[in-house]
Amino acid sequence: MKEIGILGAGSWGTALSVHLARIGHEVRLWAREADVVDQMRTERVNGLFLPGIVLPPAITPCARLEDAVADVDLVLVVTPSHGTRRVLRQAAPAMRPAATIVSATKGLEVETMLRASEVIEQEVGPGRSVVVLSGPTFAREVALELPTVVCAASADCAAAELVQSEFRGRAFRLYTTDDVVGVEIGAALKNVIAIASGVVEGLGLGHNAMAGLITRGLAEISRLAHALGGRRETLAGLSGLGDLVLTCTGSLSRNRQFGIELGRGRSSREILGAMTMVAEGVLTTGAALALGARHGVELPIAAQMADVLEGRKDPRAAAEALMLRPQRVEVDGRW
Repeated sequence: MKEIGILGAGSWGTALSVHLARIGHEVRLWAREADVVDQMRTERVNGLFLPGIVLPPAITPCARLEDAVADVDLVLVVTPSHGTRRVLRQAAPAMRPAATIVSATKGLEVETMLRASEVIEQEVGPGRSVVVLSGPTFAREVALELPTVVCAASADCAAAELVQSEFRGRAFRLYTTDDVVGVEIGAALKNVIAIASGVVEGLGLGHNAMAGLITRGLAEISRLAHALGGRRETLAGLSGLGDLVLTCTGSLSRNRQFGIELGRGRSSREILGAMTMVAEGVLTTGAALALGARHGVELPIAAQMADVLEGRKDPRAAAEALMLRPQRVEVDGRW
């Protein structure tokens, strides 16, 4: 078993550390917050981000980035998209040249519109193997060892297979793919659609509306992924349809809950002020629209969500605007 360094002790990073320690790895878990590190060391819990889950003895909480990544074979990046570059820039000099880097970050960097793996590659330098871990996952269910299926995506087949082998547990199954673009775009944009699904729920628009939104949301994500070089079949898989359905319908989804509160009439600022953890879809919405504009891809659901998030449009008016768009054939051979 390999020693693994994890950057980010939010709910997902902590859950992955519990899983990896459970299957036999020694894990170093870095947290930005000093009080979180102290509590994990003394009480063996992360009460802020994953309460009620006891940390196995094989997890070593770290206050310094360098301590988490020095001399380990696998570095797992589980930071919010807006903090990934800053963390990697500081951690990269301490990493082993041969270390494989695994990204479990779902989002786009707002300023550059880059995917997480692209940010990582810029900051750690050329020649390193980068693998993207994604799929339909709620952190708490992984920590509770409930069955979970994800994919490991990389242009380096051997690196993807390494992660597939080292992360596998009796309740954690992985498939590999080389379609990094499709996997990351699916992972990022599903959060935008999940906010919209929450709006549908908050407005009480019914199951018909929810099913239609998810289906057309998948078409929207697929168009952008294809324009960027992703494959259609990837978006029909775990990191596309699977993650989209989970995030749009599951009660543990932060993005869906954010949308529910929007639908009930609260403002984005008010909702964000009350949240402990990040709703990635809030930041991803604008970046996705900019990326779509750059590549000539229409993203009508994301556009309406941007108007709602910025307070330019009422949620119900946004839903009506989507329904009143010009009608067209469902499949016309174009993306």
